[in-house]
Amino acid sequence: MLTSFFSKSKPVNFLAVIVVMALFYVFANSEVLFSDFNMSLIAKKTGILICFIIGVWVLDFIARKNELTQRSAFKIVLFAVFSVSFLPILRDNQVIVANLCILMALRRIISLKSHKEIQKKIFDATFWICIASLFYFWSILFLIVVYSGILMYTANYFKNWLIPAVAVLAVLLLVTAFHIIFYDRFYSFQAWFQESSFNFQLYNEPDLFIPLSIILAVSFWTLFYYFGLFKKASINSRPTYTLVLITLLVSVAIAVFSPVKNGSEFIFFFVPLSIIASNYFESKREKIFKEILLLGLILMPVLIPIFF
Repeated sequence: MLTSFFSKSKPVNFLAVIVVMALFYVFANSEVLFSDFNMSLIAKKTGILICFIIGVWVLDFIARKNELTQRSAFKIVLFAVFSVSFLPILRDNQVIVANLCILMALRRIISLKSHKEIQKKIFDATFWICIASLFYFWSILFLIVVYSGILMYTANYFKNWLIPAVAVLAVLLLVTAFHIIFYDRFYSFQAWFQESSFNFQLYNEPDLFIPLSIILAVSFWTLFYYFGLFKKASINSRPTYTLVLITLLVSVAIAVFSPVKNGSEFIFFFVPLSIIASNYFESKREKIFKEILLLGLILMPVLIPIFF
């Protein structure tokens, strides 16, 4: 059974996920890769694929290290399935790199609960988010998660509230220096900012509407179970659960303000959702339903391109 196979995190599970991600990535980019043989383009796309795969490993590390889930493979399977269901994600180099940077930032934010190297972690998290915003501007909203972490773990230390500003300034200086040296000009706000688009017309397309509807239904269903875990969690564990929920809300805001509404904006949403949904699949309730649901989710990215 699928749930039994993915109930434990094993190298074979991770290998299977990597193979699936690689196959879908090549399929999504096949027209670009094979229309005109170009070694530089292939090298670039290979690098983006590696970033995509590393992102899954970082997600697994965050969940295991901070005990956000049990030691299962559900989180990486769900993230892979959700991501490959939207081919625009696989074609968007910027959003994949930005997502990896955000995952690196979340790794530092959630680890604030250890109360070790707090200032360094706050700086690192903000630094990664600023780097992500250079690729995908609206990912800057994840600074809300940084300040939420400070509020929950180190609110009494005033200096910690100033660290994000220092990290932002550090990135600004580095980017400005880079552009002056290589392009002989300053990095402008216009080059960084991406204007929001509120044109949701593409959401009416079946290849976007159907997987989005299914994933949203899974989100609402598994959120009820996650809220139940939150109520049962110890006082020390609740801030971590709260940070995951805040990350989910921020990712929704990013999708709303995104410059293009083609499905690529949901990649940030899939990170916290994979953790939340993984907790549901790890539970001992509704075994038959979970089996059917997981099978349906795995088949979703395969069937949608065939029929639509």
